[in-house]
Amino acid sequence: MKLGLSLLLLSVIIGSFALESETFASGQIEREFWVTIGQDAALQIEKTFGFKDNASEKHEFANGITVMKVRESEIDQITHVMHDKFHRCGGFIGHDSLSEALEWANNDSERFQAKSMSFTDYSINQGDNVRALMTELSATNITSTIQQLASFKNRYYKSQTGQDSQKLVKETWEALVQGRTDAKVEFFRHAGWPQPTVILTLAGSETPQDIIVLGGHGDSISGYFGDRSANHAPGADDNASGIATLTEIVRVLMTSSYRPKHTIKFMAYAAEEVGLWGSKEVAQQAKRDNQNIIGVMQLDMTNYKGSSDLDIVLMSDYTNAEQNAFMGRLIDEYVKVPWGQDRCGYACSDHASWHGQGFPASMPFEARMSEMNRRIHTPQDTIDLSGGNAQHALKFAKLGVAFAVELDN
Repeated sequence: MKLGLSLLLLSVIIGSFALESETFASGQIEREFWVTIGQDAALQIEKTFGFKDNASEKHEFANGITVMKVRESEIDQITHVMHDKFHRCGGFIGHDSLSEALEWANNDSERFQAKSMSFTDYSINQGDNVRALMTELSATNITSTIQQLASFKNRYYKSQTGQDSQKLVKETWEALVQGRTDAKVEFFRHAGWPQPTVILTLAGSETPQDIIVLGGHGDSISGYFGDRSANHAPGADDNASGIATLTEIVRVLMTSSYRPKHTIKFMAYAAEEVGLWGSKEVAQQAKRDNQNIIGVMQLDMTNYKGSSDLDIVLMSDYTNAEQNAFMGRLIDEYVKVPWGQDRCGYACSDHASWHGQGFPASMPFEARMSEMNRRIHTPQDTIDLSGGNAQHALKFAKLGVAFAVELDN
């Protein structure tokens, strides 16, 4: 998403990331968390819920970022505002501490790099390989995976079914790479909640230090109040569609015995819906390890065609300009559908985590933000809204194959 001056980062970790606590009238302990939030959202949240402007608990910066502290009980309300008022699937990033939030808010140089720099050669010269792979992609397979993931009661980051669904993703990807000595699938464990991130690594044969990332979030959520672990959240579009699209890309690369020159990683992130926690930790680890990430593609919601005149919409904010231009050329060359650009605001999905660490990211989306699927985060987010098929998601699978192969060569 684009480097705007209004940024929104919300902290939501429920568990070990508590900064301090307060006592309810009932005697229970309520945790509080530091968050960073864009000015537009901060003002709306304060207007809607009357959050207090306490100078000791709120820090504003000239770049439009506000750092503030919120209670755990306020998180559901904030999430509701982000979805209802700003039409953002996520819209916030959580922080373990005030120091981390302040560092993130002041990290203008990293965001400028992620927006403006060129990270690799963006030429297109793999036409025969890409087209051969694209012919093997199957909308039927994508539909089947969506239905499997949507069959869980929910994939909430704190629920047992949220863990079980990620286990299914891991087992599915392991079956696809079986027999490949250059591939491995593993859990990236998070200390603050039980749902893991799933990472498939396909090691590069020539320059393994250069890494391409294709990802999407594996969790789902429904409702804004009460125990979300008990709510029905099929999340067929948000985001079983993205994980199913990634899975089909993996299947085609594996059945064709594709051997990448660079390392390619596929990721199903945990805990996106509550503050991009999973992808944030993965991106932070990549930064600490000095990994050379040359491109990140985020697939979050790929199967609801909400815009009649556009099939793919590239988010221009908090993304890399040159990589977005490359994406547009890939669409024209291989997918051959109408596409355009839009903005989705700060932290609307996991690409913002990579962007915040200075890595180049892009997010092709299923529709304009004003025309996106309005049934997400409800029990009505089923594949029936897409006609019971994955024809729209197939376009994103084609783009994903093209992105991986062309960036790899």
